[in-house]
Amino acid sequence: MEFGLGGKRVFAGTGGRVHDTALPHVVLLHGAGMDHTIFALQARALAHHGRNVLALDLPGHGRSAGPALDSIGGLADWVLAAAAAAGAERFAIAGHSMGALVALEVAARGGERVKAAVLLGFVPEMRVHPDLLAAARAGSHGALELMTSWSFAPAGQLGANPAPGLWLPGGALRLLERADPASLALDLAACDAYRDAAESAGKIRGPVLLLLGGEDRMTPASRGRGFAARLAEARVVVLPEAGHMMMIEDPVGTLSALRTLL
Repeated sequence: MEFGLGGKRVFAGTGGRVHDTALPHVVLLHGAGMDHTIFALQARALAHHGRNVLALDLPGHGRSAGPALDSIGGLADWVLAAAAAAGAERFAIAGHSMGALVALEVAARGGERVKAAVLLGFVPEMRVHPDLLAAARAGSHGALELMTSWSFAPAGQLGANPAPGLWLPGGALRLLERADPASLALDLAACDAYRDAAESAGKIRGPVLLLLGGEDRMTPASRGRGFAARLAEARVVVLPEAGHMMMIEDPVGTLSALRTLL
């Protein structure tokens, strides 16, 4: 579905169902350089089981108008405004990678508007190597290749898709290739600069689920797990054989975990 915010187009996937503001709302947020399609399997399942899904394309990504925003806080404020514009005054939220940082900030800033939050592939500081930042700013295809190579567990690198003939890293690389290079560079810089996780965690009173990949080399589970102690009400679920791209590496396990909170 498309709607307007500040005179600009916003796109949100609805999981194949008609947008229905009478149902409980779930907002899904993609990571750096991605778009709403990364949550396609989970969005469809949630939408067909009683939820109004808004899988947002963040500014400058997918089918939402740009430019991309340059900070996690700015993205969080945009998400709160976009959710309200779509009729979701109160909602649960799930975000992956960069989207997890944004979801944390949305939960901290949204107060009672945010019923629950799921942080997938989360660490409180997502530092980005200077060489990757430089490659992204230069629009180098090497940046996309490096991100893809680090995003999957060993099984995912070799295929691991239950549908014959589908190659997970290849699909992720094609998705990154569709992104605006300038948007990806801003995303990575925003992740690298973010330092507010601990302070924001102290403002959240609703339940939070940390959903982590046991084989995640990009945001290791060991770093995310310890953050739970900073949250008033937190659970940790580790998908043991998943890497950073858990939504497509272990779609069933990811959905099961999401359902426990959403």
